[in-house]
Amino acid sequence: MAKLVLLLGSNMGDRHGNLKQAIQALNISISPVILQSSLYETAAWGNTDQASFFNICIVIETLMKAEQLLEYALEIEKKLGRTRTVMQYSPRIIDIDILFYGDTIVNLPDLVIPHPHIAARRFTLTPLAEILPGFVHPVYKKTLLELCNDCSDTLACTSIGTL
Repeated sequence: MAKLVLLLGSNMGDRHGNLKQAIQALNISISPVILQSSLYETAAWGNTDQASFFNICIVIETLMKAEQLLEYALEIEKKLGRTRTVMQYSPRIIDIDILFYGDTIVNLPDLVIPHPHIAARRFTLTPLAEILPGFVHPVYKKTLLELCNDCSDTLACTSIGTL
């Protein structure tokens, strides 16, 4: 079984409820969550003229292939009301990013694992370092805690409790 690591984010509507619904859908369609970070609030990254995000990292064990996992994640986003736009970094009801699939490296046109922007984003690294501090990034060959400590992103990522 591979450990699938996901980042979930929401900055529209009931952010807390959106994340809960996404986790419930993942529990049903893929596998139960085995590890979950605290809930974090972070200013929007990339396009800062929007509401702040609630983010959480989760870990699921699965035998599914990475491409199938992407299909499930996109379907869950759609069912929860996400509509994709051409504008990058737009507000969203739910966002499900595949960060890691064990230590597997995937380079496909529609899917890159590990997620290519992990090292540049504190809102991703902070919850990752909380739950998997010693996990070694298969490309950068550094632990998630080291990447978090080295991150130059200055956006605050504040723990606001649990989901």
